[in-house]
Amino acid sequence: MRVVSGTCKGRPLKAVPGMSTRPTTDKVKESIFNIIGPYFNGGLAVDLFGGSGGLGIEALSRGIDKCIFVDREAKAVATIHKNLEACQFQDQAEVYRNDAERALKAIAKRELTFKLIFLDPPYKQQKLKALIELIDSFRLVEDGGIIVAEHDAGITLPDEIGAYKLTRYESYGISAVSIYIYNEQGTGE
Repeated sequence: MRVVSGTCKGRPLKAVPGMSTRPTTDKVKESIFNIIGPYFNGGLAVDLFGGSGGLGIEALSRGIDKCIFVDREAKAVATIHKNLEACQFQDQAEVYRNDAERALKAIAKRELTFKLIFLDPPYKQQKLKALIELIDSFRLVEDGGIIVAEHDAGITLPDEIGAYKLTRYESYGISAVSIYIYNEQGTGE
């Protein structure tokens, strides 16, 4: 695992010890960022099921100003801290050990809006539609902002969830990525 592009291109990233976390492969990560970027002029991001922090760190490397990382596993939080330190992104990141719903409620209280939200929950415990509905109810994404949902290729998500419109679906073997764009008017893009 490594940072694919940007200011930390080629920097190796540590994986979370054990078998409980499935990291996004470099190939899938590169494909995601080619679709949604590939580079950014600032903005905020959330890596909601952070794991090793690979998606959020890639976003920081490609120009996102700040990323909030959330994972409920202590090993994952420790790994995120190590990877942020290796890339010298500690000042551009906040890392929390929390579950996804509680984290979204805490973020909503801060009245922040995000350019990017990464959702990559464990495949066996996916509640992506419910999470996107929660994100929509809290209005956490700026107009034109993006939600990237990585999931089992056997799962089909709806074309629209609240004010989010599915704009791209890609399959990579057992993994798939659904990309939603937020449109304040609800008319899609």
